[in-house]
Amino acid sequence: MNKRETGAYYENLACEYLVENGARILNRNFRNNKGEIDIIAKDGKYLAFVEVKYRSGDRYGAAEEAVGFSKQKVICRVSDFYMKRFGIGLDSPVRYDVVAIEVDETSAIHIRWHKNAFLYIPCKTW
Repeated sequence: MNKRETGAYYENLACEYLVENGARILNRNFRNNKGEIDIIAKDGKYLAFVEVKYRSGDRYGAAEEAVGFSKQKVICRVSDFYMKRFGIGLDSPVRYDVVAIEVDETSAIHIRWHKNAFLYIPCKTW
């Protein structure tokens, strides 16, 4: 599999996991000129903007560690656009989540859903 196929495969796994755990997928690979959000889901009362990260092994650290400050800013900017485009009020409960997927040395797949993985970063921090 190439990188795009690998990414799509693990995003599909993440969607399945989220649905199995009560979320409803609203959108996938939502993008604008600022960047992309992998998954947008409804989880209870929350609108969840979800970044999916995959790692094979721990050579480069845990998968969730790859969602750094600059990626968080991008997700926040794209979420602003999404909310404006779909008329979602600023008083709506929103969350920024990370789904970390790792494959260990036995080829077992481990999925961790970090709800509220990071806080909203206001635009003026750019």
